Amino acid sequence: MELHPDKPRILYCKDADRRGSHEHTSFTFLGYRFRPRLSKNRYGKHFVNFLSAVSKEAIKGMGKEIRSWCIACRSDMSLVDLAQMCNNIALGWVNYYGHFYKSMLYPLLRRINEYLVRWACRKYKRIYRREKKARELLAGTARRYPNLFAHWWFGLKPDGWMMGAV
Repeated sequence: MELHPDKPRILYCKDADRRGSHEHTSFTFLGYRFRPRLSKNRYGKHFVNFLSAVSKEAIKGMGKEIRSWCIACRSDMSLVDLAQMCNNIALGWVNYYGHFYKSMLYPLLRRINEYLVRWACRKYKRIYRREKKARELLAGTARRYPNLFAHWWFGLKPDGWMMGAV
């Protein structure tokens, strides 16, 4: 067995107590990126801590998976069918990557809402090319059925100013 020449290295776990500089201050392991991140203590004060969150490579892979669903092209399916199609996978992502620094997943999960808006624009003739109306339609559905999509359970519903936030 041989070690990869680029892999073994000394890592400096930089945080609020260790303020020095070093060449390597982060690493990726099992889809998580470990690096210095902003945290809040129990008194509400912010500080820097060495924490893990979903890595950019994992986000790219999950985005590729979401694009492969072609949600906007599924105008033959109902919203319930779309929810059944993507709930298990999205729930698995949230359960695995959401344990640490869950907010790094939010932009990815909001992207599902954007694809649902495109789906609604294609599905219903009265809101074709009217994204605002499609958002209102999905927001009403989210209010009536808040547990329809897995990412809606966590408060990422398609309503208000959060819908377009990145």
